[in-house]
Amino acid sequence: MSGEFGGKVAVVTGGSLGIGRAVVERLAAGGAAVVFCGLDEESVRAAETQLRDKEHDVTGVVADVTDAAQMNGLVGLAVERHGGLDTVVTCAGIQRYGTVEDTTEELWDEVLGVNLKGVFLVCRAAVPELRRRRGGTIVTMSSVQAFASQDRVAAYTASKSAINGLTRAMALDHAADGIRANVVCPGSVDTPMLRWAADLFRGDTSQDDQVAEWGRAHPLGRVARAEEVAELVAFLAGPRSSFITGAEHRVDGGLLARNPAALPEV
Repeated sequence: MSGEFGGKVAVVTGGSLGIGRAVVERLAAGGAAVVFCGLDEESVRAAETQLRDKEHDVTGVVADVTDAAQMNGLVGLAVERHGGLDTVVTCAGIQRYGTVEDTTEELWDEVLGVNLKGVFLVCRAAVPELRRRRGGTIVTMSSVQAFASQDRVAAYTASKSAINGLTRAMALDHAADGIRANVVCPGSVDTPMLRWAADLFRGDTSQDDQVAEWGRAHPLGRVARAEEVAELVAFLAGPRSSFITGAEHRVDGGLLARNPAALPEV
């Protein structure tokens, strides 16, 4: 019960890997009871075992964020096991590549289903439970690509921009219930998803070299660690951010601060 989240209950989607895994650990280390989901059973069980070995109160569930019944069940499990719900963090997400010309309907539906519909479904299930606690927090995971897109990521960029808009809408709609909603927009983060992308584009270089190359695009000269993003999530999920809602928070190593039209060296 000790810590800033002592006595609190959180649900985290996409919590077995990457940013989601770091968020689960950060909230649990702060005293929260965390129920998280992932799509891959092996990674869910591994994360659950590792975090329980650290004496964290976590429960891992294999669940698909695009399935309404499974998201209702995820939230229901948290309430049944711990008596209520205080925080929802939506970290489930996928990256796919393509322009609007070569993106198939199936690919579009896959990306928008996981990245956007998944946020909608878990938040729809969670809001009544947050209201019963007379307030709570929602933290959604977006991307800097909600503001400035790469090439060939039409579906991904569309999904992340929509998450920002959905989060603003939830912040307004549920402010009177004491529910705050904020969105986190990371730059490049060293996660399994980034490593997967690095393998796609590394050519003759190594995976590590490609990740380092992407890191050099950030003024701080590297990609982020998942734990650094989790710290911002913890701030927004907790009482220290009590007057912040409906806001977009970049954690991008200065990536979007830079104008690419640099001055010549003198």
